[in-house]
Amino acid sequence: MKNHRNIDVWLERACHLTVVGLSLTAAFLLRFDFAIPASVVPIWKQALLIAILVKLPIFDWVGFYRSLRRFVSIPDLYLVFLGNVAGSLLLAAMSMFFTGPAMPRSVLIMDGILCFVATALVRFSVRIYNATFRERSAEQRTGILIYGAGAAGAELAREIHANRNTKYEVKGFLDDDPLKQNARIMGIPVLGQGREAYSVVRQRNRRGPSVGEIIIAMPSATGQQMRETLANCRAAGVPCKTIPGIDELLSGRVLLAQVRNPSVQDLLGRQQVRLDEAHVAASIAGRSVLVTGAAGSIGSELCRQVARFGPGCLIAFDQAESDLFRIENELRERYPELELVTALGNIREAERLSEVMRQHAVESIFHAAAYKHVPMMESHPLEAVCNNVLGTWNLVRAARGHNVRNLLMISSDKAVNPSCVMGATKRVCERIVSSRWPGNGQTKCVSVRFGNVLGSNGSVVPVFQAQIAAGGPIKVTHPDARRFFMTISEAVSLVIQASTRTEGSEIFVLDMGEPIRIVDLAENMIRLAGKVPYEDIDIQFTGMRPGEKLMEEIRGKSERLIPTSMEKMHAIQEQPLVWDKINGWIEELKELIAERQERRIIAHLQTLVPEYTPSMRGAPQPVIMLPVKRPSELRSA
Repeated sequence: MKNHRNIDVWLERACHLTVVGLSLTAAFLLRFDFAIPASVVPIWKQALLIAILVKLPIFDWVGFYRSLRRFVSIPDLYLVFLGNVAGSLLLAAMSMFFTGPAMPRSVLIMDGILCFVATALVRFSVRIYNATFRERSAEQRTGILIYGAGAAGAELAREIHANRNTKYEVKGFLDDDPLKQNARIMGIPVLGQGREAYSVVRQRNRRGPSVGEIIIAMPSATGQQMRETLANCRAAGVPCKTIPGIDELLSGRVLLAQVRNPSVQDLLGRQQVRLDEAHVAASIAGRSVLVTGAAGSIGSELCRQVARFGPGCLIAFDQAESDLFRIENELRERYPELELVTALGNIREAERLSEVMRQHAVESIFHAAAYKHVPMMESHPLEAVCNNVLGTWNLVRAARGHNVRNLLMISSDKAVNPSCVMGATKRVCERIVSSRWPGNGQTKCVSVRFGNVLGSNGSVVPVFQAQIAAGGPIKVTHPDARRFFMTISEAVSLVIQASTRTEGSEIFVLDMGEPIRIVDLAENMIRLAGKVPYEDIDIQFTGMRPGEKLMEEIRGKSERLIPTSMEKMHAIQEQPLVWDKINGWIEELKELIAERQERRIIAHLQTLVPEYTPSMRGAPQPVIMLPVKRPSELRSA
């Protein structure tokens, strides 16, 4: 590949050598009506030598040969113009110096114009050839419409034209901007607005298959805009794909290579979080960072994002051997220079936590290890309390005992006015983390509270995907059940940002946007799979399970959100509990656990979390098979 590139550069240099000679010769011929006098021939030869010696080095110096000819664009044309202006001026100066007044000024002007046009044609020759003479086989190429005639759409069209091996051929644009209607972008027409997709595709395919696919090029679209766009594409009756959002585009991969099927994340429409990377790097780079629950969905993403900032040592702590092995292999492959330690262990074991912190001089902790599945924890309250509460207690004690600089715990919106064991344990963990340590301990502890994370282990999205793959039905607890959602990468980015700005004892609350009806999510996932809700895939309503609420909350009635300097984040300041009170409460809890007293443990949780209203465990709610309703019936209900 490198040899091929060198050959192309030297071939282009040879072409420019020819162009310089021919343009100057043509200028002399035009000046003297194609009959150069014998007395002028020496001047022409001398000027020709000067032009070659002057212009070719300037072309190289300006940067003619740095970009590939397949991808040249307007900035390259500017370089061609700049190189020719500089070359012509220097040629004029040296010709006047060596030749004097005998050198015709009109020749210099005509030479500059001719040389610019000819060198521009050489630079753009490959693009012109690909756009004009490249064979386009209807059997091998899929005609597409690009939905979105903005910068991303134009870039996608340009890349398709420049790539001779692409399977696509752009037939036109769709765009909702009235000012772009009937316009042309790179010679490709804007055929109509998005809601006209059906009529545009039908008209184009009237004489045979012309448009076989629509590609959505709207990386900054909101969730509502994306849902409307997908509805327009479905109405057109052809498959649709999309380019990714802004955060994926910043990965640096080729735009065309990132064309993919629409996903649930596209429908959510969450905008990219702008990390204060300098501040984050200063907090992580060169430091020893411990991530508990490192093999889980949130923990593994924490490891990936922390690794980007070059920690001195990253300790991935988890009890799941196989999953820990998987994330270890991934991190070692992506970050070969990273000092990575995988530590098998359980947060219930205080001695193991202390051992890890002592061995690796841990300075920062991200605590993501927890049991989180609501129905399962309702059936196993002892395990929930042991793992979530005692595990967090052990971790905070060890962190403060080893003077760790900061500790951040992942909390949940289910900790607000909890109705389930898992939510109550998370609320207790928030109180433990924010409690006042006796003396002047330097460890800053903070909690971050957010809702459901799309695609995390055991979350609703992979469950629905499995049910769709099995042909249905999708099982939803209640038509009015709503949840807050965000993507894993967004949640973790905000968590890392919060770890750098804490003063200690805060509870940070992430901006989760508007809650989404679970049934709407199910319907949209069915449509993304190319099916029709309630026809191809049924939706059944099974009734609320113990511990579940129709709608989660992000703050309690007595909690007040305080704005912060961080995007999409507020803080809650509450009166921290005294450490001795927490210590006494934990000792009583340990006694109850040893006696296996589930009901008394629930009552004990309520002493620290009085807003906790436990469900009637042992008497699960009956399964309710509601009649199938159309979407319009559901929305009017």
